[in-house]
Amino acid sequence: MARSAGTRATVRDVAAETGLSIATVSRVLNGQANVAPHTRALVLRAVDRLGDQAPRRRAAAPLGGVYVRCPYLLTDYFGLIVSSVAETLELHGRPVILGAGEAAQRSAVLPGLPDRPDIAGAILILPPEPAEELARLRDRRFPFVVIDPRTPPPRDIVAVSAAHFAGARRLMSHLVELGHRRVGMIAGPRDWLASDARLAGYAASLADAGVLPSPGLLRSVVEPNTENGYRAACELLDLPERPTALVGFNDKMAVGALWAAAERGLRVPDDLSVAGFDDIDVSRASRPKLTTVRQPLQEMGRMAVTLLTRLLNHHTLEALHVSLATELVIRDSTASPAN
Repeated sequence: MARSAGTRATVRDVAAETGLSIATVSRVLNGQANVAPHTRALVLRAVDRLGDQAPRRRAAAPLGGVYVRCPYLLTDYFGLIVSSVAETLELHGRPVILGAGEAAQRSAVLPGLPDRPDIAGAILILPPEPAEELARLRDRRFPFVVIDPRTPPPRDIVAVSAAHFAGARRLMSHLVELGHRRVGMIAGPRDWLASDARLAGYAASLADAGVLPSPGLLRSVVEPNTENGYRAACELLDLPERPTALVGFNDKMAVGALWAAAERGLRVPDDLSVAGFDDIDVSRASRPKLTTVRQPLQEMGRMAVTLLTRLLNHHTLEALHVSLATELVIRDSTASPAN
């Protein structure tokens, strides 16, 4: 199709390029769900071929704000990530538009982000939305980065997380080296990517020692907080043959395990070893101080801003899924099992 230089392509041009109807092309560009995957891919390939002449739903907003969505309470874990994101965005001269708190989980905010003229991009922290909704946001050419994805992110969505598998494997190796073989696992939500990765890391180290993980020593919780960690630890410690060590999905759940142990007169680490994950403040405030895995929470926030800035500047990203190294921190809550 001939077109004079400088003339902007229209939805009609994309329809002619693909042989699809204008209505179908419009549905794809508007991110609507009622489009077959192969049709969506056909339209997006045509947009790429047409390049800068292709229709765009949103104008470039180089100085626009960044929507930071954290639909959870801004406690020491999420608060560290959000504050790091906000501080780094300020260095880049970009305003922060914050959507935080548990009430935000019930807000269908993602579909409307590309249409907001005050927003240039977004950082989504542990988004509860399914991968399909993130893919629709991507298809609208809206720049965003996911921090700590809840489910495996689509291949071409930019995401930053910690090395959950490697961290968990190193922690379990520490317990195995101390002599523990009967280890109780207090896992996080079953549908979280981090839960799967950490459980796989724990299982790998046990397998290295010739031990198969016992389903009877595993408890999963819906919400990884102290109270649920306490309840799960009570169940494990009341087994006829109790574990010699307990590992919590995070430090808060490990603190709940400390409560359960104290309630039963068990000394940590003399009678029971306890370990966590994250290395938030509570791991250093507990008695005894927790052995844990340090996540680079603030670096995750800084890295997410760096990646988003590159997206906004139309840079090509070769590494789309960035996994930051974790570190085992050995403190007072782990020791060799009692004979």
